[in-house]
Amino acid sequence: MNFYQLNAFVNYIKMKTFKDLKFESHPMGNGIMCREHFENGYGVSVVRTPYTYGGDKGLYELAVLFENEIHYDNPVAQGDVVGYLREEDVTDAMKQIQKF
Repeated sequence: MNFYQLNAFVNYIKMKTFKDLKFESHPMGNGIMCREHFENGYGVSVVRTPYTYGGDKGLYELAVLFENEIHYDNPVAQGDVVGYLREEDVTDAMKQIQKF
């Protein structure tokens, strides 16, 4: 394995996943939320309430952040938030965003 392959591998295993998210109570008191920021300036807001897409089914809604603001122009969210996500779907989206 050369230096570039090793560096790519190290970056891959350092990627944050759903298990790294630290949820707190939603300010409205009826759900959970968290924000996670990545080294590339992007991040995610992950929310589950009865009013989010899929929240009433125990699923998550994700918004892509850039410099701590919602960023719609990206290939993950495609102009919106992404809902109806399982934990593994949130991880997949997080990995994509960390590669931007």
